[in-house]
Amino acid sequence: MLSASLPDGGTVRLSLNNPNFLGVANFRGERRYQEDFYSFSALSLDPEELRLSYKKAYNIDWDPSALPAPLARQLLFVGIYDGHGGSTVSQFLRQELHGLFEHVDKSHTPDVYAWAKELGGYFRRFNGGVLSPWIDPSASSYQEQLDLEARATLAFFEVDKVMSQEKETKECGATASVILLKSLDNLGYFQSNRLALTVAHVGLGDLKFKPFGVTPEPEVRHMLLEGKQWSHITLISDGVSSVVSDEEVSDLARGALSPKHAAERICSFAEDMGSEDNQTALVVPLAGWGKITGPDRTLELREYRRKGMEGNERHRGRWM
Repeated sequence: MLSASLPDGGTVRLSLNNPNFLGVANFRGERRYQEDFYSFSALSLDPEELRLSYKKAYNIDWDPSALPAPLARQLLFVGIYDGHGGSTVSQFLRQELHGLFEHVDKSHTPDVYAWAKELGGYFRRFNGGVLSPWIDPSASSYQEQLDLEARATLAFFEVDKVMSQEKETKECGATASVILLKSLDNLGYFQSNRLALTVAHVGLGDLKFKPFGVTPEPEVRHMLLEGKQWSHITLISDGVSSVVSDEEVSDLARGALSPKHAAERICSFAEDMGSEDNQTALVVPLAGWGKITGPDRTLELREYRRKGMEGNERHRGRWM
């Protein structure tokens, strides 16, 4: 559930399962098993941590006291988990990652760091990276608060630490792509004129290959968005991205009736293009949804590509 403001100053709770708030499509494709999974949740984090994170990332002075307490703490978490070698890791991420992200604490860092060092190889030289201030509880830096990048890194290390107890994860893993969306004004993310976006991308599991540098340290990026200038955010698995261009994804979503319809159009086109992998798309509408228009520049190309797939031996059964 997500909190949003009412015109009279009150708040209302909204279900994220509403297809107008978040659109999802998840196809198995030609695979025998589904290894793609996803999750979304409203997290509650310390507003001071968020304030410090946004000061560091954007050099802005966001004042959480200007918002009602539930909204000041609220952060939208959306994750897509593209599994390989089995679904053990991607299913764990679906069930646990959002909770781990919310509940990890800097006090977990020394144990996580010790576990990582025991992996050897690449991690013999590992100095903690963004987690280094919290390795030694006696250090003055230990008193610092986590920021969002450190929190994400600690959560991903915790995933691998927990997963290392499962024998299946030695050669099974998942690529995790997560967005954290924060409304900096007194509105829900789908109405907000000022949004802080944090994106984290990482490979998890594959414990057999950790000593060779398969690290749970994520790539993290930040963007400050003016909501009305953006229609939506789209997350896709490689069953989509391997056969559908970014421009095609954008056009398919922009012409859709709802976020759910947008996600379904994207996955259906990937299937038409012969993707045999699992296909997943999540579409998060922003304040510009339905207002930002433009020509469908890839329409003719998509139709040409569809015709080119007709009679393809691999897909003949799909149309017969």
